[in-house]
Amino acid sequence: MAFAFVRRGGVALPGAGLRYTGQARQAPARPALLLMTPELSIVIPVRNESPNIAPLYQELTEVLGAYGRSYEILIVDDGSTDDTFVQLSALQARDPRLRVIQFRRNFGQTAAFAAGFAHARGRLVVTADGDLQNDPRDIPAMVRLIDEEGYDVVCGWRQDRKDTFITRRLPSVVANKLISLATGVSLHDYGCSLKVFRSEVVKAMRLYGEMHRFLPAIASEIGVRIAEVVVNHRARRAGTTKYGLSRTVRVVLDLVTVKFLLSYSTRPLQIFGLIGLISGGLGLLITAWLGYIRLFQAQAIGDRPLLLLGILLLFIGVQLMTFGLLAEVMARTYYESQNKPTYVIREIRQTALLEPVER
Repeated sequence: MAFAFVRRGGVALPGAGLRYTGQARQAPARPALLLMTPELSIVIPVRNESPNIAPLYQELTEVLGAYGRSYEILIVDDGSTDDTFVQLSALQARDPRLRVIQFRRNFGQTAAFAAGFAHARGRLVVTADGDLQNDPRDIPAMVRLIDEEGYDVVCGWRQDRKDTFITRRLPSVVANKLISLATGVSLHDYGCSLKVFRSEVVKAMRLYGEMHRFLPAIASEIGVRIAEVVVNHRARRAGTTKYGLSRTVRVVLDLVTVKFLLSYSTRPLQIFGLIGLISGGLGLLITAWLGYIRLFQAQAIGDRPLLLLGILLLFIGVQLMTFGLLAEVMARTYYESQNKPTYVIREIRQTALLEPVER
């Protein structure tokens, strides 16, 4: 009786159209470079950076090649309208370590980072800008802090920043102070894109809006060790900046979201209920005082604006308490429907239990 076998993953399977001759045919080997899991994934979002693509690629490959660790460069084209993608495609055809993701349109820097994180394969993920202002020579020192000091996130600090003061540096100083105060993660420079993360930190992130600025604060939710080091910052050589004062308002609004998610995502009633209790308590005091002077002092209160204020505060307090209870139900539905724990484990150390052997 004749059987057919084919070797798949080291196991012989019948019925694949290959007659058995005593040896199983091996699948052709893929190039080792493509099978290798890199140590570093360099994630860089770009948009209309045509003049900077070639020098960016050259500088990265020179520095990372001399560093001696395996790497991949993952560049996300965020809807460029110039020949940025054409240049990236030509470079990728020559170097399999370069990977290029092209968006159908401009989705923003946060979406570009999210796509890069989702496709990164390295043990460590390095983020940077594509305008050549970040210096890749700072990467080895930042990686060393993770490998030798046990940090989970290392952030760059552009202490000697080469940007205009009014439109870039001054708003950045104010934003950094505000973000540090609101999130409890004190950093000098949240806006510096040059950062290094352990891959398990960024893989768990879900990013929306303009939240790429808050990556260290978002990572702090799972309990990470964060370090900050001074890095070299250079003036833009070519192209135009994509940032300005218009983003300040969006940063403030996203900061409110991040603060809520970090502090109250699993206990929303504590924030809504607290404000509701304050509002309802003030309303109760006002109406109680007005009731006292109406009943015991025989004074008219119907034409007093304070009466309307007291009733309004009572209603606001009841509504906020109701919102808090509904948010509690939604939070439980979110976590339980996805079987998502409300905690994150760094590691477990235990001794295996040995069962006694019967003799």
